[in-house]
Amino acid sequence: MGALLLLAGGGVLAGLLRWRGKRSRVDRAARHMGRGRDLAALRRKSAASEAARLGVATPGLPIARALAGGELLYQGWEDVAVDIWGPRVGKSTARAIPAILDAPGAVLATSNKRDLVDGTRGPRSNQGEVWVFDPQQIVQEPPGWWWNPLSYVLDEVKAAILADVFASASRDPSARTDAYFEPAAQDLLASLLLAAASADRSLTQVYLWLTDPTEDEPVGILREHDYPLLAAGLQEVVNAPEKQRAGVYGTAKQIAAFMTNRQAMRWVTPGADTARRAGNPWLSATQRREFSPEEFVRGSGTLYSLSKEGRGTAGPLVTALTVAVTEAAEDYAKRSPRGRLPVPLVAVLDEAANVCRWRELPNLYSHYGSRGICIMTILQSWSQGVEVWGREGMRKLWSAANVKVYGGGVSEVEFLTELSQLIGDYDLSTRTISNGKGGRSTSHATRRERILEVADLGALPRGRVVVLASGVPPTLARSLPWMTGPRSAEVIDSIRRYDPGADATINSAMQTLAEHDGTAEEDQAS
Repeated sequence: MGALLLLAGGGVLAGLLRWRGKRSRVDRAARHMGRGRDLAALRRKSAASEAARLGVATPGLPIARALAGGELLYQGWEDVAVDIWGPRVGKSTARAIPAILDAPGAVLATSNKRDLVDGTRGPRSNQGEVWVFDPQQIVQEPPGWWWNPLSYVLDEVKAAILADVFASASRDPSARTDAYFEPAAQDLLASLLLAAASADRSLTQVYLWLTDPTEDEPVGILREHDYPLLAAGLQEVVNAPEKQRAGVYGTAKQIAAFMTNRQAMRWVTPGADTARRAGNPWLSATQRREFSPEEFVRGSGTLYSLSKEGRGTAGPLVTALTVAVTEAAEDYAKRSPRGRLPVPLVAVLDEAANVCRWRELPNLYSHYGSRGICIMTILQSWSQGVEVWGREGMRKLWSAANVKVYGGGVSEVEFLTELSQLIGDYDLSTRTISNGKGGRSTSHATRRERILEVADLGALPRGRVVVLASGVPPTLARSLPWMTGPRSAEVIDSIRRYDPGADATINSAMQTLAEHDGTAEEDQAS
């Protein structure tokens, strides 16, 4: 049982919430799924042993509590996860926020809402420095620091990667692209990014070059910095027939359209007026701190990277920052003992399909786990992933994940059918008693029944999750909302400090807890 002091409105309401599990309509299935010894690899003892081998003090990230037996299940420090939770079924409450709280080192979190920031910023600030990247003002964070995407561009390979990141993150997944102009535009953008980085220019200069297809300054910069082949290729585009050149430059401008968002660009350029807007008119641009991914991954800080989809999205910048941080972590891991991070980095990619469309993620997923980069990609549906990575890419991501969690709220029959098949069948024994002239006879029969039907999975009650992990049978489990955790008071304090609507948020959390998987008995005192 947990006790929370609930402060509501202007007064003080002492609410003692006793959380205790109650049975749901699907709980009968637990006896036919993972239980007992089946779950040895996910138990605390096994997780702690593996963590000790890796030199990490904590056993891992709690996933959920097995319904059969009540054991806590852990995601280890070499595991990567894919979570599919429908809207408003508790993914932030029971998965994202607890993972951020339990991370032993640096944390990277993406989202399109403020709940992750408000609920964990306080506790995480006690562990290390907090950076909030808020180019669309989701939490109204002033741009008191900046990150230079061109600091990532160290050579032509990095330039091509960044151009691809911008392209994949700026395009609607369903948009049709031209087979010639799209790759040509990405090559053009990569050359301009490299030229700007080499000459110590800003990202805005890249867009200015795109507005003048006859400008050959970047050609000279590339030649000066010993990139003769790229310079020749760029010169060819500049000298191309007008219609062809306009098509390439026009497509590249579409990819780079986010660069016209002045509010967003203040976070990625050292503009003089940005310091003034950060709240200190005497703060010069050179005094405004520059975020370094390389330094960040060596510490225990927290980076919240926020964006929302639609017009004016800063998704390309959020994706680029995510790539820069994870690649910096990978480089640090390569130079560390055993080729992995000394302390794992936890990356919670909440709303990944909306704000962090990273095309290459499925190809890198399993590799990152071995480096101590524990990524958790959270989607609202299977089809969201298909939109971003394609059918085969989504299957690759799903298969590469050591831990998969389904939290309910999805109505896609194809996905639920496959999940139902993965969970499997059980033998149902029946007995039939017949009365006839010869007396009473009894017959026994066995038939195969599906453990959880598609309808059961589609209507999975709040508080129940299906956990699929490598080498472990699918398991029905009880989710772990932060309100029932040992740091609930810290989360409430953090919400009170940072959330303008703190009272409503906390009351909603308590109501969710009451509906979640238990009953709330409330003793009130004024």
